Amino acid sequence: MARSEPPPETFPAPVLSAPQARAYAEVLKMRPDAARAQLRAAPPTAPGTLLVQDCLSITELLVSQDASRYQATVEAQDQRLKALEKAAAPGALPAYARAEIRLHQAAAQVVFGHEVQGAWNLRQSYQQMQQVVRQYPQYLPARKTLGMMQFFIGSLPESYRWFLKLLGLPGSVEAGLHNLRLAATQANDFQLEARLILALLEETYYKKPDAALGLVETLYRQQPDNLLISYLLISQHKKQHHTDAALTAYRTRPTGPDYLSLPYLHHMAADLLLYQGQYAASLRANQQFLQQYRGQHYRKDAAFKLYLAAWLGGDAGAAEQYRRQIGSGGRTVLEEDNYAQRFFEDKLPLSKLLTRARLQIDGGYYRPALLTLNSFRPSAATPLRDRLEEPYRRARAWHLLGRPDSARLFYAQTIARAGSAPYYFAPQSALQLGYLYQAEGQRNTAKVYFQKALAYPRHEYKNSTDTKAKLALKELE
Repeated sequence: MARSEPPPETFPAPVLSAPQARAYAEVLKMRPDAARAQLRAAPPTAPGTLLVQDCLSITELLVSQDASRYQATVEAQDQRLKALEKAAAPGALPAYARAEIRLHQAAAQVVFGHEVQGAWNLRQSYQQMQQVVRQYPQYLPARKTLGMMQFFIGSLPESYRWFLKLLGLPGSVEAGLHNLRLAATQANDFQLEARLILALLEETYYKKPDAALGLVETLYRQQPDNLLISYLLISQHKKQHHTDAALTAYRTRPTGPDYLSLPYLHHMAADLLLYQGQYAASLRANQQFLQQYRGQHYRKDAAFKLYLAAWLGGDAGAAEQYRRQIGSGGRTVLEEDNYAQRFFEDKLPLSKLLTRARLQIDGGYYRPALLTLNSFRPSAATPLRDRLEEPYRRARAWHLLGRPDSARLFYAQTIARAGSAPYYFAPQSALQLGYLYQAEGQRNTAKVYFQKALAYPRHEYKNSTDTKAKLALKELE
């Protein structure tokens, strides 16, 4: 049944003032000094000013990942919330600002290890944003944020959702997408943000890569001085295996003292150079990342990639040094870091041949990867992990070359060999088979494979695999 929207409000939707809007545009470009300069022309305690100030401070914190800035950031958020409460100004914008700042605080707390406070603030933000939408149904920024929260909570694997259910946050993928689409398709102060969030969700979970890349490319042509858009362009090309285009975007990104330092870009570049076999350049890029980066995430992944570059480049001594570095620091919250830690703990040597093939596939070099795989000669002593990886890599190469019949054969072979082995090759094979059968309209067969992907009890990428399989099953209901 189609959703019926409430009638339009009889008063104009609240908007940011011109200085506030210009400051917010500079926040998105990652130019903090320019944003602050614009805010100096805005009333300091106005809701829009406080909101944009907080957008800037949370951006600086999350981009830098600098723990020394955490306490001051959270205290400043508390002061902004107190100012909004004290003013008690009526209208959608003040109410939205309170809920949005509360969400920013939740994000800061979760990222820096204060999960309980973060969950509580998430609950408050969710409930406050629901109230804004009920009271001001045509105020689209609130639908953007509420929709994002609804989607992410609704799509979480069951292992995470129980805690949010205890807090009264059930989430809803359908309601989330509906609200995001409203905010993305109609003019409002935060429409660009809504368009980007929606496009990235659809690319990641609903196999719409062309739409996401097309949007980012269009925005890049319109705003070549926008570092956020440049980052997204690099990221989208990398995810879609366009290594040359991603490196071009990296090398032509806007730079200079006006912009926030974004060390993660160097980590992305290190991967791209690794795909091309430029091992020395990849080493330099990841070393630059680690020198500039203040956070704890991606450190294990960076050490693993340093290991791969040294190992594949023939420097065994440096490779061993980087291998030990994996276990010496960083966190394992992210799947990339968890994968690196498992490699470190397993102590099972990698196959150089299979590793090269994996990197070639990640880089979009599918036919060279197949040639590499043709040299693989398993024996009775070949570890099970390698015997599973070889058909899985073949399946990925054929799949990405647009040869679904060949891909299905090798995905099925991977699943048949795997049994209950705790590696990601079989669950990912099941997920990809589900996508292939879904694309061909074989809904029942697709369901079987998505359910199979969910059934594997543990592997390196279980959270993301389960989320994708779960959302695909919802589409087939």
